[in-house]
Amino acid sequence: MKKIILILISIIAMQAAVAQQTTKPAATTKGNVKYLTTNDFLTKIWNYRVDSLAWNYRSTRPCVIDFYATWCGPCKMLSPIVEQLSNEQPGIDFYKVDVDKEKELAAVFGVRSIPMLLFVPKRGTPQAVQGLQSKEVLMRIIDHVIYGRAPQATQQPAQQQ
Repeated sequence: MKKIILILISIIAMQAAVAQQTTKPAATTKGNVKYLTTNDFLTKIWNYRVDSLAWNYRSTRPCVIDFYATWCGPCKMLSPIVEQLSNEQPGIDFYKVDVDKEKELAAVFGVRSIPMLLFVPKRGTPQAVQGLQSKEVLMRIIDHVIYGRAPQATQQPAQQQ
């Protein structure tokens, strides 16, 4: 009988702990990076439920959206780079979307591999990049997609004849 009571107390304690964890509000920001829910996305970025046929960007500032998962190793490696960029690029909004929590949003963008970054200019079409990228590569993408600067050609050393 004592074992049954102990088991019941243990179950109740575990349920209380789980309930307490799920009722805690999730972090909404980390540095200059804000976390987006699907509802936030519909309000701030694009309401694909209403404007399903065409991209209709709602913000006046460009943004970068990091689609990630908490269990993803490359996502964890990319996170500090995105945070650095958010501090260095004050004219761009940076967001994170947890694909496990925001499955609808991940499906809308066809996220099949993470990390995936979506670069959204004020005007024009967003562009996605999958996989872990260096800060230098991300800066080149920001220059090209967000600021519309032509990619710089890599200079090769002149060959001697």
